Amino acid sequence: MNNWLTSALTSLPAGDDAAAEAVRLRASDILRPAGALARFDEVAVWVARWQETSRPAVTRPSAVIFAADHGVTAAGVSKYPVDVTAAMLAAYRAGKSTVTAFAHVAGATVAAIDVGVGRPTGDIRFEAAMDQARFDEAVEAGRAAVEDLDADLLVLGEMGIGNTTAAAAVAAALGGGEVAAWVGRGTGVDDAGLARKRDAVRQSIDRVAGVLDPLEVLRELGGAELVAMAAAIVAARHRKLPVLIDGYVVTAAAWPLLLSAPGALDHCLVGHCSSEPGHRRLLERLGKQPLLDLEMRLGEGSGAMAAVPLVAMACAGVTEVPTFGEWFG
Repeated sequence: MNNWLTSALTSLPAGDDAAAEAVRLRASDILRPAGALARFDEVAVWVARWQETSRPAVTRPSAVIFAADHGVTAAGVSKYPVDVTAAMLAAYRAGKSTVTAFAHVAGATVAAIDVGVGRPTGDIRFEAAMDQARFDEAVEAGRAAVEDLDADLLVLGEMGIGNTTAAAAVAAALGGGEVAAWVGRGTGVDDAGLARKRDAVRQSIDRVAGVLDPLEVLRELGGAELVAMAAAIVAARHRKLPVLIDGYVVTAAAWPLLLSAPGALDHCLVGHCSSEPGHRRLLERLGKQPLLDLEMRLGEGSGAMAAVPLVAMACAGVTEVPTFGEWFG
């Protein structure tokens, strides 16, 4: 397994409890009825902990989108052809996608990173998605994308035709239970496509039966973009950079981290709950409540980006509003 990733997971820095407590105390005395914006205040406290300041703010939000192709598309698991991945990557880079439109409104930047477009992973029904070298390459891409990023809030997103199949395989392998509960329609496959998708996931998890290491499950069943996002989450933790996780694919990439190191996702909030049935199930396992629940299923970081203004408002609602003592004193 990747030396940096395993080492980084064993040395996760804690947040700033003093900053968090200062914001919590301020929120309890803010000029409004006690508890009126309870969830917003919790978000502001979370930002304060990871930004290490009693004046949390979102002024430089940034999205990083990782794109890659998947060999499992040979099973007929997607409604769209694989060349859509490359077309969407070009759209992100040209600023002509939904997430870039959302980012413009939210005042965020977007970087789209190719970690395997035109280089599909192995067909996970029959072979590992990645050998160790490919896994390490994806880890390094995710780490590098975050280490030099000028941001105070990170949104993670993905693009890859077939990647909800990879996400479902990772989730089913780690979560157990009936495969069908983890597999949804993704981009909108019909009933026959859904049956093929479930069969592909079933074959894949049968192949790795007995593999216990969560990161090894990610290497066997995930995609290059899932691995890159997992590494980006860990790199963000070491920079004390708060993270908004997007939909099912990003959440599935994050889960092996939590299973490997309790508390590994404390610096992460979930931007939204997608319409994929496995996502809600997975969020329950993670103990994460999404900020939005709008039945979105686009991916590309769009749901998490839609939540960025809410996080910014949560901070402003504590820092820019006086306390009772300040107003009446």
